[in-house]
Amino acid sequence: MIAARPAAVLGLLLLCGFAGAAVELPPAERVVLDNGAVIVVNEKHDVPLVGIEVLIRGGAVRDPAGKEGVAALTASLLERGAGERDALAFAAAVESVGGRLSVSADLEYIRVRGEFLSRDLELALELIGDLITGPRLLPDEFDKLQTRRIEAIRAAKDRDPGVLMPIYAAGFLFGDHPYGNPETGSETSLGELGHADVSTYYENEIGADRLIIAVSGDIAAADVVQRLTDVFGGFRAAAESLGDLPPAPGSDGPRVLLIDKPGATQTYFWIGGPGVAIDYPARAELDVANTVFGGRFTSMLNTALRVESGLTYGARSTLVRPSSPGSVGIRSFTRTDATVEAIDMALGVLRRLKTDGLDETTLESAQNYIRGLFPTGLETAAQLAASFAELEFYGLDRSFTDGYLERIDAVTVESLGPVIAAVYPDPDALLFVILGDAEAIREPVARYGEAVELAITDPVFRVPAP
Repeated sequence: MIAARPAAVLGLLLLCGFAGAAVELPPAERVVLDNGAVIVVNEKHDVPLVGIEVLIRGGAVRDPAGKEGVAALTASLLERGAGERDALAFAAAVESVGGRLSVSADLEYIRVRGEFLSRDLELALELIGDLITGPRLLPDEFDKLQTRRIEAIRAAKDRDPGVLMPIYAAGFLFGDHPYGNPETGSETSLGELGHADVSTYYENEIGADRLIIAVSGDIAAADVVQRLTDVFGGFRAAAESLGDLPPAPGSDGPRVLLIDKPGATQTYFWIGGPGVAIDYPARAELDVANTVFGGRFTSMLNTALRVESGLTYGARSTLVRPSSPGSVGIRSFTRTDATVEAIDMALGVLRRLKTDGLDETTLESAQNYIRGLFPTGLETAAQLAASFAELEFYGLDRSFTDGYLERIDAVTVESLGPVIAAVYPDPDALLFVILGDAEAIREPVARYGEAVELAITDPVFRVPAP
């Protein structure tokens, strides 16, 4: 895969980074083609660069049951040969002009991300058009990718199982709901896939009616709209209707998923429950609360578990906010003999957050932190294209961005209380995903709830239904 620069995960745009300055989205042109493709273009002429972001609605939530990972495999295959270029020629075309291009599958979409010099815009649009409308989906490339994906999962289980904790956590929280689908697939589901599954996914799930194409940079907006119309205006619709996601299940904690890794010297844990969606109304309050709780090095969690006790190298809180309510959680790791001590300490910090809230000094510190961090990922053409695409994808208007820092400044100790109470889970009704040496920790962690077990060698991420 050709590497891409990180983009802003919040989908925001900052025109001026000084505290107190207005924050507003720049002008952009939005066009909807007759076949449903949405185009958003923004001129930004300060540097000769162009950022392109394409989101294709669907992603891992559209993986058929038992075929989890097919969206991710399809995404990777899109750039391994398209149009008149095979895999090598396609990669060489990007690298020959110093461009960046990647394709990946997320929970709710497939993402195509590119950054090129403005002089190479025509090539960039040609490559992206080819990989979306005319990928080769070559069987030999499928075989190589399938093998590599399975080997990568096995390697992570052996050497770095912590990276798999979000996958286990989503499966435990959401069960058979699409939000529980492992985006990468599992050893079992990947092994069950055949080349025909990728071809079927492409026909069913990738089409003009699913496309959001955002371009920002040193461009002439009208020319780019015309070129994109030429490239995508005749593209067919996806064969299947996207439909609506069913409601995700609530938590029935306390429960424990214990993943046995015999001989492990460390225990990894995730503690959490259901969360909120990206359009949660009190987003500013939640961002402030999460910054203080576990979103920065000086957070409550990291201070307690790392700085003061030395139980871990890091502890943080996580907010997964997709289009429907996602999850809120705590992630960390510790040595095996300190498992209960570390988990109890994390629970104590959660109780303290919910009981005591924040004081004025801590609130002001978090507000300053967000003011300083906000601009850093939101300056380039590629980042702006990502912002416009994400706003379109989630159906968010300018108010999601405009005035964000003003809303951060308006957060008060009093306004934080109801948000902390509503979003952060009851410490007595949590889900626990604990990965470590079960023989050493099985009895101690039983205090946290009824437990079910998986072995790290089990080729799945979800506990099979009874």
